Parts: sequence; structure tokens; C-alpha cells
Amino acid sequence: MRQTALLLASGLLFTAGAARAAETPAPAPTPPAPATPAAPSSDPTQVRPGAYVLDSAHGKITWSVSHLGFSTYYGQITDVTAQAVLDPKEPAKSTLTVTIGTDSVNGLNDRLNQHLKAPDFFDTAKFPKATFTATSIEPTSPATARVNGDLTLKGVTRPVAFDATFNQAGINPVNQAYTVGFDGRAVIKRSDFGINAFLPLLGDEVSLRLEGEFKAVE
Repeated sequence: MRQTALLLASGLLFTAGAARAAETPAPAPTPPAPATPAAPSSDPTQVRPGAYVLDSAHGKITWSVSHLGFSTYYGQITDVTAQAVLDPKEPAKSTLTVTIGTDSVNGLNDRLNQHLKAPDFFDTAKFPKATFTATSIEPTSPATARVNGDLTLKGVTRPVAFDATFNQAGINPVNQAYTVGFDGRAVIKRSDFGINAFLPLLGDEVSLRLEGEFKAVE
């Protein structure tokens, strides 16, 4: 009799435990971890084709010119906007247009800045904008190209070319925008555009360093 009672008690305990287990909801599945964006790539063939606009906060022109032969003077132009269409499979079909606000010319000296904006130099009141439109793009290596185009500055249009270097492309970790980065180098003669002040003491050749981050147009 005692053994039978123990068996019945064990059965009741097992049944109660099973019922409680059935009433306890199963734990929610752990959600999958968010996908980690692929690291930016330095392979230009992996660039997304399509339309892009320049991130003006990260698109500047740094210029330099010989100052009387004693030093090289540096400054920047910071008001730059641009649109591009990139074709990584056929880079020669890519396009680029740039607009430059000449009033943003900055020689890091207030008195010089006023002179640079005067008729001797940029004459920004009369010519507030300069433009560049690419007419052809010639790949020179897998990651470099010669960009030929027309530069209009101070009302004068002349052919100008610059050498572009692809840096990388991918998701910008700060703003999550798909971004393509380039460097560029060019040398122009200011006298070609009617900017002749203080020649030949002040250098005629102006070196340009171009930096640009382009965001994909979604």
C-alpha cells in the first residue's frame, strides 16, 4: 500500500510539473544581429554606377602660387558644388560638372581676401561663379584618369585638364551614405583667364589640389 501511494504521489508531481511547463511560454527567439556594412573598397570596378553629388563639406580646392620667389603661398576656395555620373565599367562615359563660388576664395588674411575679390584678381562682384564641365575622361591606370574639360573663370573659357585618383568607395560610417572619394591635381595659368596682376613677380602658374567626396543620389 505504501509503495502504491508513493507511485501515485510521484505521478501527480510529474503531471503538475508538465502542466506548469506547458503554461510557461517559450523564450522569444534572439533577433539576428544587424548586417555589418561591407568595408569601403579601393577597387574602382566595385563602384556603384549612377548619379552623385559632391558633399560640399568635404569638397575643397586648395591653391598655391609663388610669392615673389621667396615662398609658396597657399589658400582655399570652399564654395564648391558638383554633380557626376559614374560608370565604373566604362569610365570614359562618366560625366562631371562643377560650380565654384569665387567669393569664397580665402588667403587666410582679411586684407588679402579683399584684394583677391577685387577686379585685379577674381572680380567676384562681376563674376561670382566659375564653372568646369568635363568634355572627356581618359583612364590612365585602374585607379587614375585624366579629366579634360572647359573652365570658365572671370568670363573667359579655356580648356583645362586635371589628374584624378580614385581613393575608395563604400558606406560612410558617419552618415551611412554611399560615398566615393577622389583626389585631383592641376596646374593652370592665371594669365590665360585675364588675371595678370603683379606678373611676373607673383607667379603665373597656380597649382590646384582637389579633394572631393561624392554621395550617391538615392
